[in-house]
Amino acid sequence: MIKGTFRLGGDNQEVVIRGNELLFFDISSGMMSTIEGLNLPKGNCIKEFPDLEDDDEWKKKTILRLKEKMKQMRTETDKMDYVREELSKWGYEPMFAQRAGFRPKKFK
Repeated sequence: MIKGTFRLGGDNQEVVIRGNELLFFDISSGMMSTIEGLNLPKGNCIKEFPDLEDDDEWKKKTILRLKEKMKQMRTETDKMDYVREELSKWGYEPMFAQRAGFRPKKFK
């Protein structure tokens, strides 16, 4: 298991990766969610996958593509690096990463 902490404005979010499972935890509200529970902006998803522009099930297909991409990566560290790069594009500031049983370290 690996956990990453990100900041967007005054809110902190934690991303937990356990194998191929991706969980998001909002520290301020105390709510945990899978990728299905997140509010994905259609414009940003269409920018990433232009072929889904006229598709009614664009959100489901975007989530499936993300899950497939995560399954292709071998280690949890690789998956966290991918999530960090994607969240940085959306304005999130990467703060710390922590592997299970170890102290948190600043993202490189």
